Amino acid sequence: MAITRNRPQHRFWVLVIIVSISGFSQGMLLPLISAIFEQDGISGTLNGLNATGLYIGTLLVSPFMEAPLRKFGYKPVIITGGLIVIISLLSFPLWKSVIFWFVLRLFIGIGDHALHFATQTWVTSSVPPERLGRSISIYGLSVGVGFAIGPMFVPLVSIYEGLPFIVSALLTLCAWGLVFTLKNDLPEVMASSASLDHFGKRVKATVIVAWIALLGPFAYGFLESSLNAMFPVYALRNGFSLSMVSIIIPAFAFGGIISQVPLGILSDKIGRRTVLLIGLGGGMLAFIGAALLSTSAIAVMIMFFVGGIFSGSLFSLGVAYMSDLTPKHLLPTGNLLCGIFFSFGSLTGPILGGYVLEVSQHHYLYLFGLLMGTLFLLTLSGKKQVKQESL
Repeated sequence: MAITRNRPQHRFWVLVIIVSISGFSQGMLLPLISAIFEQDGISGTLNGLNATGLYIGTLLVSPFMEAPLRKFGYKPVIITGGLIVIISLLSFPLWKSVIFWFVLRLFIGIGDHALHFATQTWVTSSVPPERLGRSISIYGLSVGVGFAIGPMFVPLVSIYEGLPFIVSALLTLCAWGLVFTLKNDLPEVMASSASLDHFGKRVKATVIVAWIALLGPFAYGFLESSLNAMFPVYALRNGFSLSMVSIIIPAFAFGGIISQVPLGILSDKIGRRTVLLIGLGGGMLAFIGAALLSTSAIAVMIMFFVGGIFSGSLFSLGVAYMSDLTPKHLLPTGNLLCGIFFSFGSLTGPILGGYVLEVSQHHYLYLFGLLMGTLFLLTLSGKKQVKQESL
């Protein structure tokens, strides 16, 4: 048993299973709670605000995540995060209230962030650089697949309103149990890092060397949240059928799923920065193409699929690039910042997308092209950094 517990391959696949179930619960909760609130006559604005609970929970807990990880190690943080998620999921059927469910989503945001932060840091700290792109892409793929499968369980609500929450909690419990097969480990600590004891100083040091890599998680969070939350509004106003809308959005996710691992392997061979530029440039062209062909739902779907192929891996590529640029003792801070930038993007996307829809509906898709183009130029102009363990 001790051999299994210490085997890197076993540990990696346990972490992948954990985050896939976490992605599943997130992917199920968004449409599930929106549908329940819509049936209960809750306003769209209140429905949307309630959905931000998960991202707000992530941001609130972020400054406090690194200290327990460094003190207690990866395993206790994953166990605590999983327990918070399980208890929160089982609490949803107890009392249906907008405020109570918002609080539960805050806790799920906190628990999920603990899971992702600890598992992601464990992977980036333990995988050799020559296999990092492949490993992180598999990690990202597992989250994406889980997120895509989650909505398929929403119809269980027709049997019993609390059933989807219970099923998700049981799946999380099964994955959570696998953590106990792992041997705990601690992040690397630099002996001469007294000058970086303060969280703010570690953040500053990490941003200095890895700011380019943080653009990927921000861009992916922006795209994912705005496309899921605001594109249906744009599409319906543009005359697309509801059935077509339900195909167009998954086209982006499917494009990202099939290209995730190939782009990760490619980044191991030709460099993370080069593949990030390819992803941002290709995404920019795809969304501009979607804007120019916006009168055709089929053309928009094809462009979204192409956009997903190029930009659906921006998060995992950003995490791998951050790991290339960041000294080992700052990897927990770097992974934390990837999560924070993703959350900022997730909060900014629907707000800015909604504003553009109200001001000039026809420019909505150009917004994504402009974002990708801006981040492409920033990545192109950024200097290539080298790990400096002396930081």
